[in-house]
Amino acid sequence: QVDVAESGGGLVQPGDSLRLSCVASGGTFSRYATGWFRQAPGKEREFVAHISWSGGSTNYANSVKGRFTIARGDAENTVYLQMNNLKSEDTAVYYCAVDPWGRATIQPRDYDYWGQGTQVTVSS
Repeated sequence: QVDVAESGGGLVQPGDSLRLSCVASGGTFSRYATGWFRQAPGKEREFVAHISWSGGSTNYANSVKGRFTIARGDAENTVYLQMNNLKSEDTAVYYCAVDPWGRATIQPRDYDYWGQGTQVTVSS
């Protein structure tokens, strides 16, 4: 019904930056929320950031606050995650998710559509 695709991951060194992109297709979107989550080996999937339908409301996990920025692109179905000053602890598979109800929560279960994930590896 709705396809979600992340891109922009890669291998970087500590202190570097990456910008992840999320594109949703295959449906009509209105007043939805978009979230970024990540999962490292041996750890639970955790909330990173989310943004409201209008882009006027955002929220971040404490671990990334001040370093990561979530924003909507010119296209309504595009969301970016700008990651600055990356640390080794940021290494994970990053997932983009869409909540068509626009609830903008930090719970993975509240998001109906998920991408396949993009690998971010921060290592020296």
